[in-house]
Amino acid sequence: MDNSTDLFRRLEQLNAIGAALSKERDTNRLLETILIAAKTITHADGGTLYRMTEDRRALRFEILRTDSLNIAMGGTTGVAINFPNLPLTNDKGESNDSMVAAHAAIHDKTVNIADAYTEAGFDFSGTRSFDARTGYRSQSFLTVPMKNHEGEIIGVLQLINAQDPLTRQVTPFSSADQSLAESLASQAAIALTNRLLISQLEELFEAFINLINMAIDEKSPYTGGHCQRVPALTMMLAEAVDATTEGPLASFRMDERDRYELKIAGLLHDCGKVTTPVHVVDKATKLQTLFDRIHLVETRFEVLKRDAEIKALRKQLALRENADPAADQQIWKDCQEELRLLDEDRQFLRKANVGGEAMKEDDMQRVRDIGSGRKWRNVDGVEAEFLDADEMLNLGIRAGTLTQKEREIINHHIVATIKMLEQLPWPRHLTKVPEYAGGHHERMDGKGYPKGLTREQMSWQARMMGIADIFEALTARDRPYKPGMKLSQAMGIMTNFKKNGHIDPDLFDVFVKQGVYRRYAEQFLDAGQIDEVDVAALLRN
Repeated sequence: MDNSTDLFRRLEQLNAIGAALSKERDTNRLLETILIAAKTITHADGGTLYRMTEDRRALRFEILRTDSLNIAMGGTTGVAINFPNLPLTNDKGESNDSMVAAHAAIHDKTVNIADAYTEAGFDFSGTRSFDARTGYRSQSFLTVPMKNHEGEIIGVLQLINAQDPLTRQVTPFSSADQSLAESLASQAAIALTNRLLISQLEELFEAFINLINMAIDEKSPYTGGHCQRVPALTMMLAEAVDATTEGPLASFRMDERDRYELKIAGLLHDCGKVTTPVHVVDKATKLQTLFDRIHLVETRFEVLKRDAEIKALRKQLALRENADPAADQQIWKDCQEELRLLDEDRQFLRKANVGGEAMKEDDMQRVRDIGSGRKWRNVDGVEAEFLDADEMLNLGIRAGTLTQKEREIINHHIVATIKMLEQLPWPRHLTKVPEYAGGHHERMDGKGYPKGLTREQMSWQARMMGIADIFEALTARDRPYKPGMKLSQAMGIMTNFKKNGHIDPDLFDVFVKQGVYRRYAEQFLDAGQIDEVDVAALLRN
């Protein structure tokens, strides 16, 4: 191959490399691609990529490769580079011009050395020591500064031992090699700077999301953990589905952009809760608003008990002149019976207020009987019904602690979430975030909210988030109105949800078969919640 053909081929490689660099999202892979590409187009045996430290006082080793010695460190290898940074100045504050890479960065100048052992003006003692240990012969060096669009040096690309493509003999780096390396360094610097800027914007964006979740957390400690656990569980399920090779989900695959889009949707799935009143979110008992009003009700019982005792004592006092012991005893007996009935009613309302079990119709009628049947004199001395309308409404809630109106307020958070997210100018790779985040309260049978979507109208990702949201809520140990369920109980409820059209059956099967529920439990649940789950029984249903 003549020189002109080889140069043309390498120019084509340079163009292809430039296109590849612009597409790479992972910084480690990007750095690795830069060094490998530089080695390829210059036929170099080895190379090192340095990045400027944050304080701009030194160069940090990022990637190191030497093909003939099978050395690969940094980048995606998982092998850490433990070499110290190269300082740009010495102890006296003078430029560290004895180190080639530092010299190139300080002076923004390419250094092309034919033979390190004969080159004057640079300190190659470290290179000689490395050669002595490994039997290597470091000879030609090409050191190129990497400069971003603002003219700042962001790194240095150093190549070692150019080789003749045919004979593999070490040769000096040619002027063509230098030009190609400088062109690549320029493209690489722009790609790296763009990647870093994008990463910074993504970090800032996620920080704003976390700020929203922090605001929700500050409003209620019972929801902040939920905002973090649901996206974690969603991603666990998504990864399990991505790894599935059989069944209806065998063809489902996600790339890095898909993963990031789903992650963001998970983090934002309850952002609308910033609009939900705290007293509704934190309503641990039926009578709770800013405080639990059961104490007001109990005070009324004390008033009725006091009144009953006073009434009895007055009757007894009236009998003193007639001296009727039997009548006196009956009065006190009746008083004690009245006190007993009041205590029973008070205990009943205490239990009803907790909302731990669904109320029977007889219990709901008893609340109404107590509320309207008993009378007391209020602070104004006016006789009034024992419970006002709002108290009877709340204490008569059949299940849970929320009235229908309060449930509508809670449910509105998903409407607010969708409305908020649809207002944002999402970039193309995040356009599905509102749909993913806004669908986690929909049901497969179309009976969910807010849009009443059916299974076919929803993406797999939205259905995943629905499973994650329900399972987290069942097992959460930080809710004010219930303890976290044991794993077997939660999975039993999830199985019923699968059968009645609430959650996606195919996704739930993956959730079970791939042990997603178990991995989540080990990471987020208390040890006392983790019990045995009959997987075979779950899959039979």
